[in-house]
Amino acid sequence: MANIINRDTIGDMARRAATKYGDKTAIIFRDTTLSFYDLERESRRFAHLMASYGVKKGDRVAILAYNSHYYPISLIGLGKIGAVQVPINYMLNAEEIAYIVNHSGAKVFIVEDALYPVIAQAQTQGKFTTVGKWGFLPLADTVVPEGFFNLMAELESMPYDEPQVDVEAEDIVQIPYTSGTESKPKGAMLSHRALMSQYYSCIFDGEYQTEDVSLHALPLFHCAQLHCFLLPFIYVGATNVILHRADPVEMIKSIEKFQITHMFAPPTVWIGIINHPEFKKYNHASLKKAAYGASIMPVEIIKQLSITFHGLRLWNYYGQTEMGPVATILKPQDQLVKPGSAGKPVLNVETRLMDDDGNFVPVGTVGEIVHRSGQVMTGYLNDPEKTAECFQFGWFHSGDLGVFDPDGYLTVVDRKKDMIKTGGENVASREVEEVLYQHPAVEEVAVIGLPDPKWIEIVAAVVVPKKDMNVTEKEIIAFAKDKLAGFKCPKKIVVRDKLPKNPSGKILKRELKAELANAAG
Repeated sequence: MANIINRDTIGDMARRAATKYGDKTAIIFRDTTLSFYDLERESRRFAHLMASYGVKKGDRVAILAYNSHYYPISLIGLGKIGAVQVPINYMLNAEEIAYIVNHSGAKVFIVEDALYPVIAQAQTQGKFTTVGKWGFLPLADTVVPEGFFNLMAELESMPYDEPQVDVEAEDIVQIPYTSGTESKPKGAMLSHRALMSQYYSCIFDGEYQTEDVSLHALPLFHCAQLHCFLLPFIYVGATNVILHRADPVEMIKSIEKFQITHMFAPPTVWIGIINHPEFKKYNHASLKKAAYGASIMPVEIIKQLSITFHGLRLWNYYGQTEMGPVATILKPQDQLVKPGSAGKPVLNVETRLMDDDGNFVPVGTVGEIVHRSGQVMTGYLNDPEKTAECFQFGWFHSGDLGVFDPDGYLTVVDRKKDMIKTGGENVASREVEEVLYQHPAVEEVAVIGLPDPKWIEIVAAVVVPKKDMNVTEKEIIAFAKDKLAGFKCPKKIVVRDKLPKNPSGKILKRELKAELANAAG
């Protein structure tokens, strides 16, 4: 292989981990236990299988699956041949999935058996225009549909040798799709360089250790669980327990069963776990480190977690997909000293605040959060305009507004472009608005996020009906459910005669949000 001396890719990382940690347990999923040697061998097999189906350097392979050991195997394996994984959010509907697969140009689409019904009709109707080969992941021993290859069976016949492909650090290895604030999702091109830099930051600032046993229950299609936790923990030789889904009872049981020392979950999941009736039936003394993200953890919950888990140390991770995704971390010693803060930039990230003209703003002044780092994505796939827009003035623009305090701690104060984060998922208000505008009785609509004790935020829509027409909450929600993934659908509809606007006609969403939040108490 050329350039072998200076290689530093995800495929190299896995091989080096196998060399160092060998027969130590790397991954546990259900009844399957993989050592670091096993993980490396299976990743090589996956690489050879994809190559046998014509996947070459730069080609994309989409995967629609719940969590399993095949997620890291597929990512590492594709990385070894310079190909690209396209992870699909399994909460999307068939139309949304088809858009991402087609936009990415995926040549191979691997689908887990439990999710096959979601895309079956669209697949038979030919809505996936770029896919030449269909893979099936029968985790439940399901019969493989006609026209699909059996991924698990095919892997067994593949060789173990290291693929001889020249892979560079700047080559793209994954393209996760993020809704951002647009009506269509954007593909963030993440290189080996970006992700390796991200792993260094997480390992250093998150204090990951070889002796850790980390639980991975949140979706691996998300950058957070995959790139902030699973891959970095593999890198340092820790043991990783993967759950198929984020089931609170399974998470509670797993902490005791596997003596889990580290776990990540959004605040909503942590709240659900400690309040679950099954929680007190199990021993959780092993859990010493925990991470959260997606939203701010209420101070009372931080205190409760610390007491419940006897001195549990907490880390708050903030960032976005385009950053790989972590940008700043609030460490354990600061949780109660700087409540609500996103912390300080991680090892490999420089974070500043900027005004609309590209000027840095002083401490205590609100500005757009911008970053410079080796972790930053290469750009948005097939979208040079959006790429140029987010890279203005030589910095990556997050779209979030924040403020630094005199001690250098960042607080995120608002979302510049109306992003709603509900239950850890990003929802673009514009995308929901465009769907609701299709309703024949809707004259105007504004979609906003409202505070919620369970979901942190819920999607809410303020609707103005057309003259002499009526709409009901039930009717609008039912309409949305036919066209959007469940987590994107409004949970609250408010019908109004008009929307508040400024002199230029712009809808004043902040005004609406404040009014409705106050009305809800």
